[in-house]
Amino acid sequence: MSQLREFGICPQFTLVDSHAHLDMEEFDHDREDVLRRAREAGLGTILCPIEISSKRSLAVTLELAAQEPAIRAAAGLHPHQAKRLSSELLSAVERLAGEKKIRAVGEIGLDFQYDFATPDEQRKAFREQLALAQAVDLPVIVHSRNAGPEIIGAVREERYARGGVLHCFTEDWECAEAVLDAGFFISFSGIVTFPKAENLRRIAARIPPDRLLVETDAPYLAPVPYRGKRNEPAFIVATAALLAGLINMPLDRFAETVSRNFATLFEGLGAGVRSPGDPERRKVT
Repeated sequence: MSQLREFGICPQFTLVDSHAHLDMEEFDHDREDVLRRAREAGLGTILCPIEISSKRSLAVTLELAAQEPAIRAAAGLHPHQAKRLSSELLSAVERLAGEKKIRAVGEIGLDFQYDFATPDEQRKAFREQLALAQAVDLPVIVHSRNAGPEIIGAVREERYARGGVLHCFTEDWECAEAVLDAGFFISFSGIVTFPKAENLRRIAARIPPDRLLVETDAPYLAPVPYRGKRNEPAFIVATAALLAGLINMPLDRFAETVSRNFATLFEGLGAGVRSPGDPERRKVT
């Protein structure tokens, strides 16, 4: 409750954390307490991506999803692990999709800031997983770092039309426009609260509310005033409050809006958004 009192609100609404890595070792000693604090902060749903090349990530996340009603799972090969791409890993994601154990393929994408995998290895893994997501009819969770134009190019060239989210958005406005036009949502993390993120806040203020999501990317990127601490889902209140202020929306209505957006994308509720080339494309309202 302390997170909420700090912002002068009460949990009479439900928020969603669209991206948190609760499988990581940082949560091994107090995962139950983290989930309790999330509930107290008004979190109703937390989406946890499985790193499909990690047996630990797979086991911990699936166990969490089975035991905790709030947890949803996704699965994919992160661009840092792209060199591990194999038919076996792709088949594992496909099997999870067939068993209805995941709501999305991800996180997948391109990261040209680091060199854990070569650009070509990343491009191959990203495109193959876009094709897989299309085949299993699931949205994608996309990681993009210094790679906006290539992300958009791959989505268009692969004729990917199922939609998704560009998570932890840090690209420019041109990239934001392009991914919105491709039928994607945009998710902001605690980075948007950082003092030097004024340009990112200007972009966030221009995103249509019906395309916004909010996330922690826990255990990373704790928002102000928790910066420097291990991030956790309860801290999402700070990021949500800032975003709500940027678009001049009461926090309870913002929570309702992003929860509806999450349900539209990941739970098949409401009208979907598709790529420009899809004749069935419909804008979320």
